[in-house]
Amino acid sequence: MILKFTKMHGAGNDFVVLDGVRQRIHLKPEQIRLLADRHFGVGCDQILLVETTEFPTADFRYRIFNADGGEVEQCGNGARCFVRFVHDQGLTHKREIVVETKSGLISPRLETDGRVTVNMGAPIFEPVLIPFISNSDAIIQPIEVNGEIVLISAVSMGNPHAVQVVDDIELAPVIVQGALIEHHPQFPKRVNAGFMQVVDSEHIRLRVYERGAGETLSCGTGACAAVVTGIKRGLLKDKVQVATKGGTLNIAWAGDGQPVMMTGPAINVFSGEISI
Repeated sequence: MILKFTKMHGAGNDFVVLDGVRQRIHLKPEQIRLLADRHFGVGCDQILLVETTEFPTADFRYRIFNADGGEVEQCGNGARCFVRFVHDQGLTHKREIVVETKSGLISPRLETDGRVTVNMGAPIFEPVLIPFISNSDAIIQPIEVNGEIVLISAVSMGNPHAVQVVDDIELAPVIVQGALIEHHPQFPKRVNAGFMQVVDSEHIRLRVYERGAGETLSCGTGACAAVVTGIKRGLLKDKVQVATKGGTLNIAWAGDGQPVMMTGPAINVFSGEISI
C-alpha cells in the first residue's frame, strides 16, 4: 500500500498527517508504529488521520494515534495542524471548522497571521470522568511514585493529565518519573505527566511526558491542563504564555464551565509517499 502523507509540527510536537477523505486508509498498530519510527519510517510523535464525518454539525472527523500504535482521544497541537492541513489540501475554505474527535467536538480557527486558535472545550476535574481513582475531588492530590509522595493536579482536556509544580523544569525527573506516572494504577487509562515551572502569574515553562509517546517537545492539551490547574490553584491569571522546548503557546481560560482557548503555530515540513 502506498500512502501519501504530510509531515507537520506544532511547536515541535510532530505529526504524520494522512488524508483519509481521498484515500482509503485502515492502518494496523504495527503499521502505525512503522510510520512513527524515526529510523525506519517517517518519524513522528503522533499520526493524524483526516476522515469524513457522519456527525451532522461537524466538517471532519479527526483520529489520533500515538507512536506506540494506540488510538487516543485528543491532541491540541495536532488539532492546529489538522486545520492547516485541510486548508492547504483544499478540503475546505472555511477559516473555522468543527471537528469530531473521540472525546467530542472541537472548533479550530485559522488566524490571519497563520497561527491557529482551538476551542478545546471545558476542562473536566471530576476524578471519575478523568479517569482518576481518588476519594477526593481536591485540586491538589497526593500520589505515591516509587516510594515518594508527589503532589499532582488531575484534569482531563479530552485526555487525562497529571500536572505537578516544580522549581526548575531542567532539573525535574521528567523521563524517569514521567514513565512511572503514565502507568500509575490510579490512572486506569494511563495519563500524560506534566511538569510545570511557574515563572510569574502570566508565564510558565512546561515539559510533558506523553502517554504512549514519551517526552515530546510540546503538548497542546498538556499546556491547557497546566494552565487550568495553575489557575485553580491560584498561581496563574486567566491568560498565560506557555514556553515549551519546541515553542510558545498562548492559553486562555475564563473559569469553571468555560472552554479553554489555545493559540499556537502549525507548520508544514514536507510531503511524500511511503510504502506500508
